Amino acid sequence: MATRRVRLLTAMLAVFLAVPALLGLTVAGPAASGALAQGGTPASPVAGQPLTSVADLVARVEPAVVTVLNLQQQQGPFGGSDGTTQPAGTGTGFIIDDQGHIITNQHVVNGGDEFSVTFYDGTEAPATLIGADPRSDLAVVKVDGPLPGIVSLADSSRARPGDPVVAIGSPLGAFTNTVTQGIISATERDFPGQPQQGEAIYSNLIQHDAAINPGNSGGPLFNLAGEVVGVNTLGIPAQNGQPVQGLFFAIPSNTVARITQQLIEQGRVVYPYFGISILPITPDVVAQYDLPVDHGAGVVEVGSGTPADEAGIQVNDIILEIAGQRIDAQNSFSEVLFTHQPGETVDVLVQRGDEQITVQVTLEEAPE
Repeated sequence: MATRRVRLLTAMLAVFLAVPALLGLTVAGPAASGALAQGGTPASPVAGQPLTSVADLVARVEPAVVTVLNLQQQQGPFGGSDGTTQPAGTGTGFIIDDQGHIITNQHVVNGGDEFSVTFYDGTEAPATLIGADPRSDLAVVKVDGPLPGIVSLADSSRARPGDPVVAIGSPLGAFTNTVTQGIISATERDFPGQPQQGEAIYSNLIQHDAAINPGNSGGPLFNLAGEVVGVNTLGIPAQNGQPVQGLFFAIPSNTVARITQQLIEQGRVVYPYFGISILPITPDVVAQYDLPVDHGAGVVEVGSGTPADEAGIQVNDIILEIAGQRIDAQNSFSEVLFTHQPGETVDVLVQRGDEQITVQVTLEEAPE
């Protein structure tokens, strides 16, 4: 049952990434024609303090929310570009500093040759792509000139189920600055992904029920202090012809801060490379396979010549800890791994059959 469930989630995510036109929600990609740290300059002197009205919150933060337009060059009759561009899709973004950096999703800008943004008052400005990271599905574009507003990032580790949240975005690329409200339904939600195959790693997501649609991708999820607690990224499409209500997901702001700071500073994100495919150890998996442990990451594939292979990691091993940090429902394998840098040699605690062993793995830089 657990294996089938993981395969189902993987298949669902593959559909999200591969068939944008079929998705009913944001990770379909753009809607068809779609030094950073927490505490950046706020849009108002009172930012960080809870408001008594959602309308007041929206009035404060919406000047910083933009529509991101992905433009692609058109082919001429004999090949090559004919010198024109056409909108390929739209998404949403938000301004996070006085240099004009705008955070959005990578799948919003994917394949674009040029970019522009539309501000909340309808004015437009060209934008430059600073960097994009497929693994986290985050990107940064930049605009020059006057900025209508700036918002700051919250500390997402403090987000709790039941906290009210507000989403602002441009569903379908046409209904700009649409506001929806809901609550955080859960935190630390994971969706499996295989970065070796170019898939995003969606881990530690914030689940909420503030409605989002194609075109909301990359848009902000606000707490009631007017801070961005997450970047709206995906939702679950209809199952067996039946609509799925209130299942939407955002990348938490702490992850956003870490990734986008690297994008701004160096244009790319450097990840450590371990070289395995894993199955999270859940209670269902433990029960199905009668495992001797109740947490960790089960090894289902080891790449030849990878750091894991060189260290002697084997299929059916269970990775319990990396450098003393436990892998469990609160700390996924990818989250723990990404706290380390290429070139580090880390102690890895492994369950192999009925015994535990420690091996040393020297991490490499993940391939592009």
